[in-house]
Amino acid sequence: MSSILSIEGVGVNYGDFLAVHNVSMDVEEGSITAIIGANGAGKSTLLNAVMGFNKTTCGAITYRGAPICGLKTHDIVRKGISMAPEGSGVFEPMTVQENLYMGAYIPGPNKKKKETLERVYALFPVLKEKSNQLASFLSGGQRQMLAIARTLMSDPDVIICDEISLGLAPVIILDIYEKIHEINKAGKTIILVDQEVHRSLENSDYSYVMVKGSVVMHGLSSELPEEDVKDAFFGINKFA
Repeated sequence: MSSILSIEGVGVNYGDFLAVHNVSMDVEEGSITAIIGANGAGKSTLLNAVMGFNKTTCGAITYRGAPICGLKTHDIVRKGISMAPEGSGVFEPMTVQENLYMGAYIPGPNKKKKETLERVYALFPVLKEKSNQLASFLSGGQRQMLAIARTLMSDPDVIICDEISLGLAPVIILDIYEKIHEINKAGKTIILVDQEVHRSLENSDYSYVMVKGSVVMHGLSSELPEEDVKDAFFGINKFA
C-alpha cells in the first residue's frame, strides 16, 4: 500500500494558543488509521485542518501527492476526502434523504447520485426505512449512521470519522463499527477518532497517539502496547 494522505510538521494555533505542534502522519491507502488521545489532545483540531476548517501555521498536508493546505473545504471534498464530524451533526429540520443529498453537492449527473443513494441505503437499511422522516426524530445511533452515510454521498476515497461512538450505547457502537469495516472493505480509507483505547486499537491497522497537540507514539495497532497507549491517554508523566 502507498500513502494517500500525508501530514508533515503541521502546526495549528488558536490565537496565541498552540493547539497542534509539529504533527506528522501518513495514512496508507485502504487502511483504517486511528488517532487516539484525550479531550484537548488536538485530534479534532488536526482533522479540521485537513478539511480546511482550520488554517495551518506551518507544515504541509498532501493528498495523493498534491498539496491541499489553503484549499476551500468544498474543493477538498471534491478531491475525495469527506468527514463525519464529532457530535453526529445532522440537519434536524430536513428529512433523512434530504440530509443525504446534502452530502452529494459535488457537481455530477443525478443518476450517479441516485445510484450512490441506493448503495448507502443498502449499507444502512434503517435510513431507507426512515428516509422521509425528519432527522430530529432519529435516535443517537441513527443520527451517527446518517452522518457517516452522508459522507459516502460524495463518493470519497478517504472518510474521516471524528468521535463516532461518543455517547452511544455499546450495542449501537458495535453495529456502527461493523458498518465502518464494511465501508473499508469496499475500498475506502478510514481515519478514525475514538475515546476508547482498546476499541481504537482493535479496529484499526495503524495508530497515532496524541498528547498536548503532539504525536507521542505511533505504530501498527496490533503491536502498540495498550498499557502505554492508555498511559499517554491519561497523561502519565513520561508522555508529558
